[in-house]
Amino acid sequence: MEYRFLGRSGFQVPELCFGTGTFGAGNEFFASWGNTQDEEARKLIDICMEAGCNFFDTADIYSEGKSEEVLGKAIAHLKREDVLISTKATFKFGPELNNVGSSRFHLTRSLENSLKRLNTDYVDVYHMHAFDAMSPVEETLRTLDNFVQQGKVRYIACSNFSGWHLMKSLSASERYGWSRYVGHQVYYSLIGRDYEWELMPLAQDQGVGALVWSPLGWGRLTGKIRRGQPLPKDSRLQNKQVTDAGPLPDDEYVYKVVDALDEVAAETGKTVPQIALNWLLRQPTISTLIIGARDEKQLRANLASVGWTLTPEQIAKLNTASQRPLAYPYWHQVQFAERNPFPVPQTHG
Repeated sequence: MEYRFLGRSGFQVPELCFGTGTFGAGNEFFASWGNTQDEEARKLIDICMEAGCNFFDTADIYSEGKSEEVLGKAIAHLKREDVLISTKATFKFGPELNNVGSSRFHLTRSLENSLKRLNTDYVDVYHMHAFDAMSPVEETLRTLDNFVQQGKVRYIACSNFSGWHLMKSLSASERYGWSRYVGHQVYYSLIGRDYEWELMPLAQDQGVGALVWSPLGWGRLTGKIRRGQPLPKDSRLQNKQVTDAGPLPDDEYVYKVVDALDEVAAETGKTVPQIALNWLLRQPTISTLIIGARDEKQLRANLASVGWTLTPEQIAKLNTASQRPLAYPYWHQVQFAERNPFPVPQTHG
């Protein structure tokens, strides 16, 4: 397992991170992802640790806190210093009026409750799960900086920010000398390349590492979804609540990308999801991919997406199949690459 720096920090994380959205199954939405409970969770965690994947991602709202609880139990037999934990806050958690957002009030309560559920004194990466336009960024970042000073959080990160949201936050941190976001958890996949337009150039310029969520395109790049075939019965996409909450790419576009993945699969002997994950790892600014798994078989298959590299020709084939028209002003900027060069991949040690 290769390790990469998380943005412009001295903190290294494995290139794959295990996402625990399948842990707990506390409501219909998350039950459609999977139903991993205590015993199975510990088994999956141990498989990850054996593979060098010691980074685990969760959030307070995943199954209404149950994901954090199950993860806390699953790592209890391990040395805390051997494990890296990422969790998040911002979304509404409970009926109270102030129990939402990135205010000092909500974040203080959220972090304390997450620490209790995880049964730990600190988290390694603490994400703002979304941008809160109702709370001043100065209030949010001062609160997060206090968490770092108190030793309750090692590094801070954000998720699902726009370019100006992220840049405004980074500017405030620089202005006041507070801890800055070193990671941005983003949606990025072969069928969802919007991240490249503005967030990727910003990340490379400002030293913010990408932690990629749903790298298999919200379950569409599993290799089970193809032209002319029915949707698998166990697919999360059978649940309308799930499909409505995620990206909605055109079916024909998905099939075109899967066709290209099938061609590369035939050349490499790898599976469709392994190729889709490996393609992402070749892209600039990527610190880690957050992979999920319903069971041991799926986990081992996803872990096998590292330790090998696609050829430049195979990457070019996948790039061509997945390319989409750009929105303004990006379609204009790419015509002048000598002044607006595309970010280049960095080497990782």
